[in-house]
Amino acid sequence: MSIQPFTIAIPPEILSDLQSRLGQTRWPDQLEGAGWDYGTNLEYLRELVDYWQHKYDWRVQEAWLNQFANFRANIDGLGIHFIHEKGKGPDSLPIIITHGWPSTFFEMLKLVPLLTDPARYGGDPADAFDVVVPSLPGFGFSDRPASRGWQLSHTAELWARLMADELGYKQFAAAGGDFGSGVTRLLALAHPNLLIGIHLTYLGFPTLHADRSNLTAAEQQYLQAVQQWMMREGGYAMIHSTKPQTLAYGLNDSPVGLAGWIVEKFQSLSDCDGELERSFSKDELLNNIMIYWVTETLNSSIRTYYENVHLPPPLQAGERIKVPAGVALFPKEANRPPREWGERSLQIERWTEMPRGGHFAALEEPELLAEEMRTFFRPLRNR
Repeated sequence: MSIQPFTIAIPPEILSDLQSRLGQTRWPDQLEGAGWDYGTNLEYLRELVDYWQHKYDWRVQEAWLNQFANFRANIDGLGIHFIHEKGKGPDSLPIIITHGWPSTFFEMLKLVPLLTDPARYGGDPADAFDVVVPSLPGFGFSDRPASRGWQLSHTAELWARLMADELGYKQFAAAGGDFGSGVTRLLALAHPNLLIGIHLTYLGFPTLHADRSNLTAAEQQYLQAVQQWMMREGGYAMIHSTKPQTLAYGLNDSPVGLAGWIVEKFQSLSDCDGELERSFSKDELLNNIMIYWVTETLNSSIRTYYENVHLPPPLQAGERIKVPAGVALFPKEANRPPREWGERSLQIERWTEMPRGGHFAALEEPELLAEEMRTFFRPLRNR
């Protein structure tokens, strides 16, 4: 087996360099009363950076991250970092949960104890999972693909190898949002025999839906909303999809630039009513940013957009993924499609309109998401 235990241990010189860069920030101006209308709010970012400099303690956070069972596996020459926590139940169901951008594996960690040990939180031990949370290639502590053309379908193949060949699971479940939703669906498309079911919190990536004939009125409204959203909020994705290298020079060099680029998405895509820290603590925001900073993976992470805009539709007209699917739509998620849109490509067995939460559901509302996942997978365990 290629799997080896992994310990996160950032060299002190990287942390010292970070402090120097934070202290030498050259701040831009901002229009009076701009709020977040023009992008990341200056007052809030100054407050966050002051906390980063004087109160945030990476070593404390690093120790917490290392309390999870961290590993690295070498699959076809690419090193993949992942968390693997065994369930505390009579017959734990293995599940691989995939993050997206601008998240890291950190987004999913609140789910881990809720899924591995449901009895501890008032649940049924029969609902326990063996949880695998990998870092996408080019993200965090996974290796960066060294050549062009690495698409989500390649990652799906890696996940099949990781779960079946490296970890020895004959069948398993899969879940994810954002890029993780795309990887999960492509995994189910390519390897339906390995999947007992998939759970999704996001149904973007219209390229996964090849058949657009006979759209309902609700579906047409949805596609119009996607276009409007892209014009209003999608500038970052267009840059990532067209000229990611140009952006990377600034964000790989400036920690404040990196923070400004990332926290704006957490503010605009979460259920925080415009107040970022209603949904996330400063430590949570900075943990996610730090994983990008200390690994220098901003550039390799955003290249994912560039590679996948060239992705041809993997589904033929009328073809569907033949694996049971559960969908949990959170109210502040971007581009919420109608159920019939999902049913064009998915075998949907549970569709839930969640009461609160946004794009980063595992970090915002882990208890709600964990309970929804338990409920969906419960009847599939012995099917």
